[in-house]
Amino acid sequence: MDWLRVHRGEAPLVVAFPHGGTGLAGLEGTFVSPWRARLDTDWWVEDLYAFVCDLGATTVATGISRSVIDMNRDPSGASLYPGQATTELCPTTTFDGDRLYRGAVPDADEIARRKQAFFEPYHAALAAELERLRVLHGRVVLYDAHSIRSHVPRLFDGELPQFNIGTNGGATCAPELEAAITAICAANGESHVLNGRFKGGWTTRHYGRPESDVHAIQMELAMRGYMAEPAALDETNWPSPLDPAPAILPTLRQVIAAALDFAKG
Repeated sequence: MDWLRVHRGEAPLVVAFPHGGTGLAGLEGTFVSPWRARLDTDWWVEDLYAFVCDLGATTVATGISRSVIDMNRDPSGASLYPGQATTELCPTTTFDGDRLYRGAVPDADEIARRKQAFFEPYHAALAAELERLRVLHGRVVLYDAHSIRSHVPRLFDGELPQFNIGTNGGATCAPELEAAITAICAANGESHVLNGRFKGGWTTRHYGRPESDVHAIQMELAMRGYMAEPAALDETNWPSPLDPAPAILPTLRQVIAAALDFAKG
């Protein structure tokens, strides 16, 4: 279980990192290449948000790559975005549509094995931390932290906004929290959108229960805000390093502060 990292804080905020892992769980030889299997990682996102621990937040992160199993997909296999391009619970292609596996893709038995080994323990830990803090404080916020390349033509047209806030159409958190975070992103001067292409994945939709005092919100960042994005990616230039002074960091600090203020009432 060394792939599962839980940092326990006492503040009423859990920050989740479902896509920052690069571990391939001994499956390196089944992929076209380890580099391709790690291509769509949410690079450096856990480092970007390292400051949340100093504020008392709890963090839950997986070291397992999303190419092995995606912690933010419906475990039933149902699509979160019907009719739109996406990747599966155990992805068979990259975001760009390139095949991940040299040979056969995971069958039902292999998918079930990965769910038991990785998906279920990750979500058991996340659920336990949310309940611990909800009991302690009465109200808790789950902030699901993501990032993606600014240009992925298969998934969306043009350049993705810098800040992509997802609440599944307002269903996963109180309107006050949604409004506060949206206002901060709007004031930054960078592009932002609420419930655009990314409305919140399975984590946000599954745990967000405002009526039960669990408020969930997803933040999908365009990577250009904290790292260089080469026009053409290859093994010599991707991933690029984390910017030592990301331009978006002050805004993220404000967003996290607003989530904490809301959770504390």
